[in-house]
Amino acid sequence: MGTHMTTKPALRIGIIGGGISGVALALDLCRHSHLDVQLFESAPAFGEVGAGVSFGANAVRAIAGLGLAEAYAQVADRTPEPWQDVWFEWRRGSDAGYLGASVAPGVGQSSVHRADFLDVLASRLPAGVARFGKRATGVAQQGEEACVRFTDGSDYRGDLLIAADGIKSALRGHVLEGLGAAPAAPRYSGTRAYRGLVDSQRLREAYRAAGVDEHLVDVPQMYLGPDAHILTFPVKQGRIVNVVAFVSDRSEPNPQWPQDAPWVREASQREMLDVFAGWGDAARILLQCIPTPSHWALHDLAELPGYVHGRVALIGDAAHAMLPHQGAGAGQGLEDAWFLARLLGDPRACHGNLGELLAAYDALRRPRACRVQRTSWEAGELYELRDAAVGDDERALGATLASRFDWLWNHDLEADLAAARARLGWQALSHCA
Repeated sequence: MGTHMTTKPALRIGIIGGGISGVALALDLCRHSHLDVQLFESAPAFGEVGAGVSFGANAVRAIAGLGLAEAYAQVADRTPEPWQDVWFEWRRGSDAGYLGASVAPGVGQSSVHRADFLDVLASRLPAGVARFGKRATGVAQQGEEACVRFTDGSDYRGDLLIAADGIKSALRGHVLEGLGAAPAAPRYSGTRAYRGLVDSQRLREAYRAAGVDEHLVDVPQMYLGPDAHILTFPVKQGRIVNVVAFVSDRSEPNPQWPQDAPWVREASQREMLDVFAGWGDAARILLQCIPTPSHWALHDLAELPGYVHGRVALIGDAAHAMLPHQGAGAGQGLEDAWFLARLLGDPRACHGNLGELLAAYDALRRPRACRVQRTSWEAGELYELRDAAVGDDERALGATLASRFDWLWNHDLEADLAAARARLGWQALSHCA
C-alpha cells in the first residue's frame, strides 16, 4: 500500500467472527495486496465448542480451493479401508438390521474435531490480522463505508463488513432491517441431541461381550427409529467414536425453547438411556459407554430473503444456520468463504464494483444455501420415519438414502463462480477506474 499516485487504496475488509468460516475466509483474503483484512473475534482466543464436524465432498473441495487441503489432512479423519467411500450405513434402531448405505466416492465420511481444525487454520493467520475480545454490538453505514461497534467502546470502519458471527449474529438484524424484512431469531427445532465421545477400544470390548458385530465400531453408522436417531463415526484416527443421539418432540407445531435455558448443558446417562429404552443392543451399549453426555437444543434459522445490505454481508451460520442432519452446515460456510474469496481476491475487485460483487454473491449462494437448510430439516424427518412419502417403508428408505445427497455433494461451485463473473462482466480482463 504505497503512496504512489497510481496505487488504488486497498479495500478494507472487516470479518466479524473467528469460527471456521471467518478464519478460512481471512486466510485466503489476506494473501492479496489489494485487500486490507482484519478479523474480530469476541472471545479472548480462538476456540470452538462441539465435537466432531462432518464435511461432504463439496466441502472438502472448498477446503482444497481455499488452499487448506494440507492443513485439513493433518487433522481430518476418514472411514478406514476397505469402507473408505461409505458416508453412513443405515440401520434399524431396534436391532441394527442393515437398511442400506450412502456412498461418497473418494471422500466417504470426512470429519474433524472442530477445535483441532480451527487451531490449524488460526495458526496460519499472519500476525496482526486477528483481534480478540471484540464483541460486536451493532453496525451503521454511511455512504460507502460501514462501521461496526464493539462492547469495549472501540469501532472499526471498512469498505466491507462480513458477518461470520454465527446463529446469534449481532449484524444479521441490520441486514434484514435494511432489506425491509422482519428480524430472524434462532428458532428451536423441537429436536434435542445427546453427544459424547467414546473410546473405541472400550466400545469394541463391550460389543464383543454382547455378541454385537464390531464392524459397527469402524464404519459410520446411523440408527433410525420413530422420532429419534443415533449417529456414530470414528474420529482421532479411529481411537474415538463420535456419538450424537437425537430425539424429536413433534407434539407442538411451533416448539419454544425457554429463553433462560442454556442451549447446551450436561445431562445424566440415565436421562439419555430412558429416551432410548426400547432400542436394540447396539444402540444401548453404545450409549452406556457415555458416562456424562452433553445435551444440545438444536436451533436453526428460517431462510432469509437476502444476505447483503449495502456494505454488510452475511456468511455461514449468520446467514443460514441449519440442522446437522446432512453434515452440511460447516460446509456451506466454507463454500461461502471460497466463493467470496475468489471474487474479492480478484484484482478487478474494487470500491467501484463492490455492490455488484455482493449482489452476485447473494444471487448465487443464497438459493443453494437455502435448499441445504430446507433439506437438512427434511433429512431429519426421513431418519425419524416421518417423511410424508417414505414413512417407515424400509425398502423405500434404503433406496432414497442411497442417492439423496448426490446433488449436495456434487455441486459445481466453479460453475457458480463463472456465473458470478459473467454478471460482473469479468470474462475478459478489465480494469477499475
